[in-house]
Amino acid sequence: MPFAHRRRLIIAIVAGGCLLLGLICVGMYGLLRGTATAADHESRPIADSSQDQPTPISSPRSVAGTPDPERFVRAVARALFDWDTRSSDGPGEWAQRLVDVADPEEAAGVAADVRAYLPNPTTWDQLRAYSTRQKLDINTIEIPDAWNTARAQATRGQLSKTAVAFTVTGTAQRHGTWNRDPVESSRAVSFTVFVDCPTDEHCRLLRLSRPDAPLH
Repeated sequence: MPFAHRRRLIIAIVAGGCLLLGLICVGMYGLLRGTATAADHESRPIADSSQDQPTPISSPRSVAGTPDPERFVRAVARALFDWDTRSSDGPGEWAQRLVDVADPEEAAGVAADVRAYLPNPTTWDQLRAYSTRQKLDINTIEIPDAWNTARAQATRGQLSKTAVAFTVTGTAQRHGTWNRDPVESSRAVSFTVFVDCPTDEHCRLLRLSRPDAPLH
């Protein structure tokens, strides 16, 4: 089996296990919490009069190239969560900067993964009415035990020696306006980023876990 296919296979297996765990957790959470509403997924403005100064409008910026895996994952994480609906760019333009740093063989998968993190165009337009923008505060970036287990169990040649997974935890902070008043909301987030950083080359993005369904 060609190396690229073997690599995709093992990442798919790891991501699949991650998805299964996520579904179990979501099911348990749903039983405990009850049915969620659309408003739970898109932060509702909360009155906060502490923000008196207008903030500059952000535009999509390229993910900086680096051979350092952790630094690259940090940049990817921010590119996933930092966006501003006040700019003239839509979700497609904000997503493209992540596709641009994807491994060429994984670009289609990365594009699909990123869509799960960004608001769809309809929701984006609704958020734009509130001048909504989002930022990620990163708490931890760690190689999960599940990745070490997957690597230990992989047969020779199944995984690139320079491929690695990092699980990121943090808080997504949203700001906007509601009836001309500044408002904000926040929520905890977690996810896993798969990257490959060949020697003397910039890192490349392989895949992402589903939102809030990281490897542990």
